Amino acid sequence: MDDEAMGPAREIRGPVQVLGGRFMTSPELAEVEAEVGLAPRALYFRGRSAVLGDPPPKVVAELFGIFPHWLFEAALPPAMETLDAVSAVRAYSRSSARWGRVSLSDADDPGRLAGLLFRLVDAADASGLALFAGWQLAERPDDDVERLAFALMVFREFRGGVHFAALRAVGLTVPEAVVADPEGGRGRLLRTAWSEEAAGELIAAAEAKGDLRQRWRRAEHLTDQRVAELLAVTLTDAERDGLRRRLGALAAAPALLS
Repeated sequence: MDDEAMGPAREIRGPVQVLGGRFMTSPELAEVEAEVGLAPRALYFRGRSAVLGDPPPKVVAELFGIFPHWLFEAALPPAMETLDAVSAVRAYSRSSARWGRVSLSDADDPGRLAGLLFRLVDAADASGLALFAGWQLAERPDDDVERLAFALMVFREFRGGVHFAALRAVGLTVPEAVVADPEGGRGRLLRTAWSEEAAGELIAAAEAKGDLRQRWRRAEHLTDQRVAELLAVTLTDAERDGLRRRLGALAAAPALLS
C-alpha cells in the first residue's frame, strides 16, 4: 500500500487516540466513579475490562499492556467486589456519554461522524483483539453526541489492539514501545505508575535493542496499513475525506484543547 493510500489512516491516528481516550481520565469519569462507590481511578480498570466479564488482574494487566502488574493486583479485586461486570460496563459507558455531552456538544453533525465510525467498527475483524471484540458488541447509546463519544472509544480500541499485535510482530513489548515513542519515554512510564527504578530498568532493557526505534516505526507503519485497509474497503473516497476532516476539526475544538 503506497503512502497516498495510507494518508487518511495516518491523519486520523492522533485524533482517534486523543478523542477516544480523553474521557478515561476526565472529571466526568471521576464523578461516575464516585457515584458507584469505586476508589479514584478504579473505574478505568474495572469498566474497560468488564466488557469481558471478570478476568483475573494478571490477565487484565496483559490486556492493557502499559501499566505494571502490581497496579491491577491492588485496584481490581476491591473494584470487582464493589461493582459486578454488567454494572461496571454501564458505568464506564455512562462516563463516556457524560464526557461527550460536555466536550463534544459542539461537534458538527455528530450523528454523521458516529455513523462513519460505527461502520468501521462493525466491518473490522475482531479476532485476536479481545478488548475491541467486547466493546464492538456492547450496547450503544441512542443520543448522537453520546454515540459519537462511544464510537470514538471503540474505534480507538480497534486501533490499539491492532497496534499491540504489530508490536509483538516486530518483537517489542508495550513498555518498550513507550520508551521508543518520542511522545513517551521516562515521563510517560512514571505517569503510568512505574517507579523510577522500574522505569530505569525498562529503558535500559529497551535501549539494549539497538534497532528499538526502527522496530517501533515498523509497528506504527503496520498499524497504519491495517487501518488504511479497513478505511479503503469500508468507506468511499468522499467518506474517508469527510472522516478525516471532521475528526481533525473536532480534535482542534477549544473544548478539547483547554
